[in-house]
Amino acid sequence: MRNLPNLRDDRMLIGYDTADDACVYQVSDDLVLINTVDFFPPMVDDPFTFGQIAAANALSDVWAMGGTPTMAMNLLCFPNCLDVEVAGEILAGGSDKAMEAGCTIAGGHTISDDEPKYGMCVTGFAKPEEILANAGAHEGDLLVLTKEIGTGVLTTAIKGGEITDERLERHVVDNMRTLNKYGAEAARGLKLHACTDITGFGLAGHLCEMAEGAGLTATLHANRVPLLPRALDMSRMGMHPQGTYNNRGYFMDRVTFDEGVDQARADLMYDPQTSGGLLFALPEIDANLLVDRLGLQGIRGAIVGEFAPREEGAPFVRVVR
Repeated sequence: MRNLPNLRDDRMLIGYDTADDACVYQVSDDLVLINTVDFFPPMVDDPFTFGQIAAANALSDVWAMGGTPTMAMNLLCFPNCLDVEVAGEILAGGSDKAMEAGCTIAGGHTISDDEPKYGMCVTGFAKPEEILANAGAHEGDLLVLTKEIGTGVLTTAIKGGEITDERLERHVVDNMRTLNKYGAEAARGLKLHACTDITGFGLAGHLCEMAEGAGLTATLHANRVPLLPRALDMSRMGMHPQGTYNNRGYFMDRVTFDEGVDQARADLMYDPQTSGGLLFALPEIDANLLVDRLGLQGIRGAIVGEFAPREEGAPFVRVVR
């Protein structure tokens, strides 16, 4: 495979070098542009809800970078065998979340495909001093997570018929379609050093990228990580999507688990999330204040770990009880 050409210039502040959530381009001395794209196939049956979740997931990257989503373009792959009304419902769900975010949908592109897929290319803006990279954590920073973990194992269990509780299904859906706008707003004015959103690589995987980028070791306290109801039960039953095993294999050389960590809980640290929460790195006093602010908004935030200096040969993430 050919090497990618180096087309970066001094105005490209963040590219693909550190596996960040979006690219950041300096427009002027006091304005930067944030651009990202994300789309995927349905994880729920209802097309409107699918549109909401996919849009919330795509918009999230801009908040993870410290910006505000401003404009989006729809990306829709759609089979000819489905009624066009289904496509309309998907796009309506996306529009609903874009409107909630204060983001304008300016158009998009549709192609024919064997399976529906939907998402957005999102553009946002921020001041240069507001930008958050995933690699900016400092020694001694605490980690605050803004959403419960477990959407991967629970959606797998729901599709497999292991969960038929409609209230639980609604709770899982609400978790996925809740905008990270509210977690980002709660963090404004605090001394934030780094941020990422938790998606396909799972909590341990995305935290590994943060730690590796910062050259530090992160300790993740598995028992402090907020879990969705019955996520632990389904993990014990082995209701894991393939992504869990892929994540474990990919990060196993950089992430270690203490013997005291229950296997079912350990597996959930690799559970691939759909439209997961934000993970902030910030000083202790600000971390405690952020958890309080999240609570006032009805968000179950939690301090789940901390950063420390990394010794040579040490893992980037150490998961403890």
